[in-house]
Amino acid sequence: MIIRHWFTLALLALTGPLSAAEPAPDWLLNPAPYTAAAQTSADGREVTLTNGLVRRTFRTAPNWATVALDSIPTHQSLLRSVRPEATVTINAHFYSIGGLTGQPVHNYLLPEWLDAMQADPHAFAYKAHRVGKTAERFAWKPREAWLSQPAHWPPAGVSLEVDFAPPADAPELTGVTVTIHYELYDGVPLLSKWMTVSNQSEHTIRIDSFAAEILAAVEPGSMVGGKTSDFAAIPRMLHAETDYAFGGGMDASLDSAAARWTTDPLYETQVNYDRQTPCMLTCAPPLGPAIDVPRAGAFESFRVFELIHDSTERERRGLALRRMYRTIAPWVLENPLIFHAASSKPQDVRASIDQAAQAGFELVIMTFGSGFNIENTDEKYLASLRELCDYAHSRGVALGGYSLLASRSIDAANDVINPATGKPGGFAAFGNSPCLGSDWGNNYFRTLYAAFEKTGMDVLEHDGSYPGDACASASHPGHRALEDSQWTQWRTITGFYQWCRARGIYLNVPDWYFLSGSSKSGMGYRETNWSLPRDQQEIIERQNIFDGTWNKAPSMGWMFVPLTQYHGGGPAATIEPLDEHLDHYERRLANLLGAGVQACYRGPRLFDTDRTRDMVKSRVAWFKQHRAILESDIIHGRRADGRDLDWILHVNPSLKERGMLMVYNPSPAPVTRSLDVNLYYTGLTEHALVTDASGRAWRVPIAPGGAASIEVNVPAHSSSWYVIQSAAN
Repeated sequence: MIIRHWFTLALLALTGPLSAAEPAPDWLLNPAPYTAAAQTSADGREVTLTNGLVRRTFRTAPNWATVALDSIPTHQSLLRSVRPEATVTINAHFYSIGGLTGQPVHNYLLPEWLDAMQADPHAFAYKAHRVGKTAERFAWKPREAWLSQPAHWPPAGVSLEVDFAPPADAPELTGVTVTIHYELYDGVPLLSKWMTVSNQSEHTIRIDSFAAEILAAVEPGSMVGGKTSDFAAIPRMLHAETDYAFGGGMDASLDSAAARWTTDPLYETQVNYDRQTPCMLTCAPPLGPAIDVPRAGAFESFRVFELIHDSTERERRGLALRRMYRTIAPWVLENPLIFHAASSKPQDVRASIDQAAQAGFELVIMTFGSGFNIENTDEKYLASLRELCDYAHSRGVALGGYSLLASRSIDAANDVINPATGKPGGFAAFGNSPCLGSDWGNNYFRTLYAAFEKTGMDVLEHDGSYPGDACASASHPGHRALEDSQWTQWRTITGFYQWCRARGIYLNVPDWYFLSGSSKSGMGYRETNWSLPRDQQEIIERQNIFDGTWNKAPSMGWMFVPLTQYHGGGPAATIEPLDEHLDHYERRLANLLGAGVQACYRGPRLFDTDRTRDMVKSRVAWFKQHRAILESDIIHGRRADGRDLDWILHVNPSLKERGMLMVYNPSPAPVTRSLDVNLYYTGLTEHALVTDASGRAWRVPIAPGGAASIEVNVPAHSSSWYVIQSAAN
């Protein structure tokens, strides 16, 4: 399969052929040339953030406003109209922050129109700006042993802070300053934006609502008829995401509560007859926050992240998203081998730690149903956990446990309250769920903080994390009413997660909390799948990995291996006794480790005989030998269907091992075949050196654009791997 490199083709179409001395630059292969900077025009009327990939330009007068947002490689403008930089409602009064008015038409924006445009006299007005360096959103203590690739925190780049003063007709806000913050990062077409409101007035103010970003973007397409939802299938060149995320399960697209594409009421000349084109990016909380800011206090919004795509091709867009997550959430690169210990009895945990150490596993989690209870505050229990952690650390193994937060009911006094009924039920994402601002919620988090401080545990597997439920209770101590309940609960959960990351505590959370500190969510998970017969699990597992790595790096997702029975299926679904199903166990390890994806291996043990132990050790040793390339990006080849070879290609142009081709054969006969593989993202040209498991090496020619033919030989019901390096090595 050949994946067309749209970026190169588009660049050639726009700029003409480049000489051999001037190859088309590609930030996905070499990000080094693209350094972020802030530039001021000679007349001081414009400030531009640019890194050679994206350019955002601001006018400073008559008010501060974004007047251009451009993709430099594709020569495309993404902005069609000037709007306020943000909005805020303070003490029930709505204000725009910056912006210009008077644009004659909103289909496109011409520079010559700007001088005639005016400032809104009722908007907050530009006062000053400062250029600086990027700063970490929160502290992170990385676990170096779990990082096979460099992780930089904070990401390098440039920052821009812009202060705005209240309008003259709002004297009651004298002393209130709104600051808009921007960051542009090196080597990736990615910006960040957020706002703070500082209160130096004489009284408390309330932030009723806000929008941290408002962009009148170029529409994704034109439809005379149709509704807003009909545009969803059209790829946008601007991906927007915020850290105000909860729930969403295993895909950010399922949780876009704060980043919404809406219609534009000013855009009267759009093609859509009912003016329903979703061409306004508005980043605002769906409720509240309704937060009081005392005198000398400040309020900080969530962060908005904007990735500018240079292609409509699925793989390249996925590679860009994966680079984005590694840049702004580098803890997703931590990828330990995980043993889900089925028992938390001290003698069983010690045995699990011993087996993990022998097999090369790096993390033991006392899983659901094991008896582990982080809410147990008994000092003897906590002391026993401290002893187990100390023992695990002496064996070079990390230890932690599982806790369920949401998707359960506490009682009527502590569950989230339905505003329609004044009672729990029928409103929460899971039907019933505890409110994090209730007495129970406050105690739960006090208990978690104390448990980690007293025991030295290394990981929290936090199931059913806060799903975004609002709560209409007026008696919970953690929030005032419905309007502030979502914001305060989000602050509670993300504050705890960030506290964990500052202490090196690993977070395994099956919801989209990556930007707040989580390292993993599900790669693809359906509980009934792991009750199917073993041979069916093998194929579904590879399908889940194939599907789950379009927008996530391999290290960002976990899978599941039921060493013992999970939800059902009996002996046909489980691997125990392990030695009796050694071939299947080895294929599962090949599936997962060959994809760079870690699973939760759940059971009482990782091996039951010396033969099983040696097999697991061998597979783990192979993985660690090639860990850097296996944890690198996946180029998608052929999805598993049980009918023919399926394959994936790992790529990383910065490594000696530029690629790793993993090929799986589900059939009962060996297969020898030449696969058409695209090696563009390995960074290799002309020739590649391919080496198989036996050590046999041969040169493969690479056509312009990256196409190559690699002969593979895969035994029946097995897999093969091929390392791809420079032919000059």
